Amino acid sequence: MTTRIAITDDHEMVLKGIETMLSDTAKIKVVGTYKDASETMAKLENDQPDVLLLDINLPDINGIDLCKKLVKTHPNLKIIALTNFDEGSFVKRIINNGAHGYLLKNTDKTELIEAIKTVLSGEQYLQKDIQKKLLNQAIGKAPSNSLNIKLTRREKEVLQAISEELTTQEISEKLFISPKTVETHRMNLMSKLGAKNSVGMIKIAIEKQLL
Repeated sequence: MTTRIAITDDHEMVLKGIETMLSDTAKIKVVGTYKDASETMAKLENDQPDVLLLDINLPDINGIDLCKKLVKTHPNLKIIALTNFDEGSFVKRIINNGAHGYLLKNTDKTELIEAIKTVLSGEQYLQKDIQKKLLNQAIGKAPSNSLNIKLTRREKEVLQAISEELTTQEISEKLFISPKTVETHRMNLMSKLGAKNSVGMIKIAIEKQLL
């Protein structure tokens, strides 16, 4: 029986790269590639994949929120996060929202296929580098809510702009960066501050005297 794979990523090179990587793999077929959350939701029903490889950083809805929606609308779909984010908070959030696996984009073909087989068997799969990172965080001395939160200059600028209730587009224009870069900084800020949304992020930033 052939396993049907779909991929959601806004980078054409990533979509083509994974598709090419899996093209000569027996019993695995890429049936759909999607550039954002909207296209994913529109085409999944028709393509009927068994497994979705899902990037977290998308241009419209972030992958964590998309995962939460898809778990409800496609309960039999196995979702594997495939991303550049290796922060423990991202791993926990998307797994808690229904993802069955987590891989970094530096994964090789062997591990990708192993992850696909693992989630199809009903088990979760975390890339070995991610497992080590989570373990180190669990036994480390610094808790996630440590007072020693280090923000980059750009993150501080984005945080200040968010506190001023500017939209992503307004922040983009103010700081001369793309909307997607704004969203990346926003997600990094939420991760570092341990917040679930922008309101919580601002509240924690004020408590930590970062604003």
